[in-house]
Amino acid sequence: MPQVGTMSPARIHSRPTGARYQDEHRKWQGIPSIERTRGGRLYVNWYSGMDTETGGNFVVVTSSDDDGTTWNGPRFVVEHDDPEVRVYDPCLWRDPNDRLWLTWNQSRDFFDGRVGVWVATSDNPDDDEPVWTEPRRIANGLMMNKPTVLSDGTWLFPAAIWACHTPTEEHALEAERFSNVYVSTDKGETVSYLGGADVPSRSFDEHMVVEKKDGRLWMLVRRFDGVGESFSEDGGRTWSPGRLSHVDGPCSRFHIRRLPSGRLLMINHADFGERRSLEELEQQGNVKEWKGRTNLTAFLSDDDGETWPHRLLLDDRDDVSYPDAAIGPDGQIFVVYDHDRFGDRGIYLARFTEDDVLAGRMDSAGSATRVLVNRALALPEPEDGTPSQPSPASAG
Repeated sequence: MPQVGTMSPARIHSRPTGARYQDEHRKWQGIPSIERTRGGRLYVNWYSGMDTETGGNFVVVTSSDDDGTTWNGPRFVVEHDDPEVRVYDPCLWRDPNDRLWLTWNQSRDFFDGRVGVWVATSDNPDDDEPVWTEPRRIANGLMMNKPTVLSDGTWLFPAAIWACHTPTEEHALEAERFSNVYVSTDKGETVSYLGGADVPSRSFDEHMVVEKKDGRLWMLVRRFDGVGESFSEDGGRTWSPGRLSHVDGPCSRFHIRRLPSGRLLMINHADFGERRSLEELEQQGNVKEWKGRTNLTAFLSDDDGETWPHRLLLDDRDDVSYPDAAIGPDGQIFVVYDHDRFGDRGIYLARFTEDDVLAGRMDSAGSATRVLVNRALALPEPEDGTPSQPSPASAG
């Protein structure tokens, strides 16, 4: 019997053959994630399905065994039996035990107010036929960014219930409409709510947490007017009042993590012009005045995030967004992002090294950007109903 409702798990289809999953039938796609396995395989996923973000969305997973030069089609698809449930905002994460985590969120239509973070893990992601555990629900809300492993071995999962969007259902979770963290102290066997930050003007949260060298936790959160921040001095149980940070941004997802060198890496958008005060922004209704989602750039900080003097431009096109990153054992950095979700409909990869960012140019062997991972090829049907065909240029 098909399982229905958001509290039942989606299914993971291996090597799906259904027409709707193939490149030629997908009309849009975006919001990717990436991870590299112990054996060197790259996994990338994103979500798609239907005409836009709504019930019936599904997650597509592909893989590469040559650092992103070629990709293994729709390797897996995560889809729910209930057509009202959308599966979206996926994340890939390699935990300290080398398990590959595939997480996604389930909501009835766009935002039902409860949502739910679901996870399946694989102990053999480098095999020809990886095996996934039965999906389980680990949190309310949604998570789309990688967990953080603290110096004491604690795992923190950044999950949020949106405060910026009116839910279609009520689930008595008003006390959780914050940028939350869930915690695991037993290597992911159990995951439980720990605490949340209240960051004013937050927009879909999309938060990440890094551990400062002084032991504090630094949470960065997407805001309508840039990037907000909050701090915790008790491991994530309580958080300081949220405020606008010194990190700028065009109201979009970013990525931050600590590298093995000790530096902080951030993938964000550059060149936004002069920073205005929080008071000015709030008086003017948080109007976004930056250039937008362009100039996707890798930044490095030598001083624990106070300044970001090193930068490497990854893609200067308009509508490049939603970066995620993975790190190889040799220090190579892999960044995946989307471009023009309803136009180009491309998922792209950049690969580079820390030295490339320090130099401000791609000098290392194998470094590259705008490497195409996948492109959805279906075109909108014309008004007269005649089916459209992909042009030769879009099929490359």
